Amino acid sequence: MTAIFRILAAALIIAGGAAVLSAPASAGDPQIEAAKDQGVVGERIDGYLGIVDGGADASLMRRVKDINNKRRAAYDDLAKQTNTTTEQVARVTGEKLVSQAGPGEYIMDESGSWSKK
Repeated sequence: MTAIFRILAAALIIAGGAAVLSAPASAGDPQIEAAKDQGVVGERIDGYLGIVDGGADASLMRRVKDINNKRRAAYDDLAKQTNTTTEQVARVTGEKLVSQAGPGEYIMDESGSWSKK
């Protein structure tokens, strides 16, 4: 398989995997969804959740860390399957999650700045 074909194939698999990863990563978690609605938690471009400001309580911070750990494990698995890096998988997923964020939710861009969508 040529290098270009391998890269294109991996990109397609990552994109498909990103779609699969994006839904279960935090969907249906009432604590996270409420925190997103309140502007306390947001999606980062790197594929992980982030605390928008320092106002999160310890329980929410633990929940965000738990979800990010699960995302990391899923990214690791997909990276192994596609012969890419965890960071590449996380980035593709992060771009998808940021684009799917709802109106009024916070997202972190390339510069590390939070903005309301």
